[in-house]
Formats: sequence, structure tokens, C-alpha cells
Amino acid sequence: MIISVASGKGGTGKTTIATNLAVSLGKGIKFLDCDVEEPNAHLFLRPNIDYSEIVTVPVPEIDLEKCDFCGKCAEFCQFNAISVMGKNILTFPELCHGCGGCSLICPKEAISERPREIGILEHGFSGEIEFVHGRLKIREAMAVPLIERVKKHIDAEKTVIIDAPPGTSCPVIATIKNSDFVILVTEPTPFGLHDLRLAVGVARVLRLPMGIVINRADLGDKGVFEYCEKEGIPILITIPFEREIAESYARGKLLAKKDIWKDRFLGLWERIKELVNA
Repeated sequence: MIISVASGKGGTGKTTIATNLAVSLGKGIKFLDCDVEEPNAHLFLRPNIDYSEIVTVPVPEIDLEKCDFCGKCAEFCQFNAISVMGKNILTFPELCHGCGGCSLICPKEAISERPREIGILEHGFSGEIEFVHGRLKIREAMAVPLIERVKKHIDAEKTVIIDAPPGTSCPVIATIKNSDFVILVTEPTPFGLHDLRLAVGVARVLRLPMGIVINRADLGDKGVFEYCEKEGIPILITIPFEREIAESYARGKLLAKKDIWKDRFLGLWERIKELVNA
């Protein structure tokens, strides 16, 4: 199965759940960190990186000797990556989605493509867990192409756990689509409930089965619990607010190294299998 771990907001404990679930299952697990703007799963899994590759996207390059400044490329581009002003043409590589449409539509064949580096992909192993993550370059706005490159490492022969970016924007949708199940991690606060509603909406639009993990469950109010009951969304497990857990996270240690927590995450896995096969 492909299991994505997502959240409507940052700081809910998404990476904690993803990494501990992976370690609890161990052999046969492939872990993808698709939070390419702020990847941090490696701080807990500590993989030995065996190779890396630069990830690029194609962006337009204009041959001014061929260009007649007709403006058809600018009219075609829905992302304003090309602008034609009189006898001047400007390109904005940071806005380009690399679709190649501008070069296809140019009547003078004045547009070619060149690769532009957006980040790096790294692969390695953390014990028996295969690990892949992407790291977006600073100031880059386009996370989706790097996420899609990381997701090309999905292996149908393995159980894949994906650590998704926080929120509900394009990077999240690109990450969780085609998953078999989505774990939504939240916290019992008004902000947590607000953002959980948005994340549930995304999962429902994509028609993905889901379950909720409530972190720091003994703080805040009962709004999240009541919402899950009303919407018929299963609560998979709850994680209490404890000093030991906070200290483990701060030191980059995994809860699943202790049998009591490993058993809880294995129980989480069994619950997911029940829901997927229901």
C-alpha cells in the first residue's frame, strides 16, 4: 500500500507519526519525504545516503533573431512566465511550469528549452528502510516537480510511507494523490480543527480513504473529537501530551524504539489495513 501522512497545518506531529510507523514496520518499507521545502524525516531516520541527483525543469529560452514578438507565447502561458512588450520579451523562469506549450505554439520556432535546477534528490537506507527525499533550493517556488520526481521512486513491491507537506495547496495534492490511505494528523485546538476540515475536504475531493491521528490529545478542547464523530471519520490513535515525547522529538529520537510505542504503531497499521479492506 501507499500510505500518505498529511496535516492541514504544520507542527502537528506529521513527521513523528510517519517515521515511527515506518520504523515499527521495518523491513519492506520505503519512506518518501515529500515535504521538499522543509524535509526533516532524515533527522529521525538518519539514513546513509548512497546517491544523489540534481532535479531540473525545462524553461523557455528565446532566440531573438527568429522571434517576431507576436505575443502568442505570452497569450498561451497561464502562469505569466513570458511577457511580450513591444519589441521586448521577458521570461520568468521561477513561474514556469515546464509544460513546453510556448515552444509548441511559437510560429517562428524561436523558443527552445533549457534545464533549470530546482533542487536535489537523495536516496539511501536507514537500516532496512529504503529512504528517498527531495530538497528544494532556497527561493524556489515550484515544489511540485521535485515532489513528482521523488514519487517516481514508489515501488509497487513495497509498502510506501509518504511524509507529505503541511497544508492543502498544490504540493499536498501532488503528494497524496493515488495513495491507498491518508493519515491526517491534527491537534485538539480551534486552529487544528479549522485546518483539519480543509484537509478532510481535499481527501474527499480526491476520493481517498482516511483516518485521524490526534496528537497532544489531552490538551485543548473536544472540538476535533466531535467533528470526527459527526463526519464519521475514524480516529486511529491518540498521542498524549507528555514530556518524554517532547524530549524524544527534540533530540531526534524515535518513540518506536520502545516496545510500548512500537506496539501502538503496529496497532495503527492493523487499523489502517482493516479500513482499506473494509
